[in-house]
Amino acid sequence: MAVFLSYVFLGISLAAPIGPINAAQIDRGIKNGFWHAWMIGLGSVAADFLYMLVVYFGVVNFLHTPLIKTFLWSFGFFVLVYTGIESLMGAGKISASSRNSNDTYIKTFFTGFFMALSNPLTILFWLGIYGSVLAKTAQTVDHAHLILYSAAIFIGLTLWDVSMAALASSFRKFLTDRLLIGISAISGLSLIGFGFYFGWEAIKILFF
Repeated sequence: MAVFLSYVFLGISLAAPIGPINAAQIDRGIKNGFWHAWMIGLGSVAADFLYMLVVYFGVVNFLHTPLIKTFLWSFGFFVLVYTGIESLMGAGKISASSRNSNDTYIKTFFTGFFMALSNPLTILFWLGIYGSVLAKTAQTVDHAHLILYSAAIFIGLTLWDVSMAALASSFRKFLTDRLLIGISAISGLSLIGFGFYFGWEAIKILFF
């Protein structure tokens, strides 16, 4: 049981660092409430699951090619900058007593999915952390335990996403209109900042 919980904690640790997904969850939580914030996290978890399968089945070599790296950094740049600008444009329309319900759950889900899918840092996490954990664990346990411990990581990821969604949507109930607008604007700017960082990484691969 202790080993299982340690893998749950690993999942939480993977999701906890402040990044584009957490910024987007905060933004959607204060705008639309719990379910939209959780859809961002759920989309991110779906992308994580896809990368976990890639690592699990050993299909990792193509991720190291400059062409794929450039594509991922560039795609991440466009997704994050677009989402950040959208957040900034919608910030002035927020109020504590109204909800912006223009985005469907499906659109919000895929926003989280593509943000995580196009994030090379996510790939590095799964290649570096899950890959090494998988290699080490496979030496001592059977196939069933590998699946069990992998599921524990996803439980940790999901727990963090639910907690972030609940926290962000709860903040919305207590904040004034001015603070809601400020937080949404900061979230949008942070997404744009992450986006330009991704764009710079793509430029370095292409020209340096």
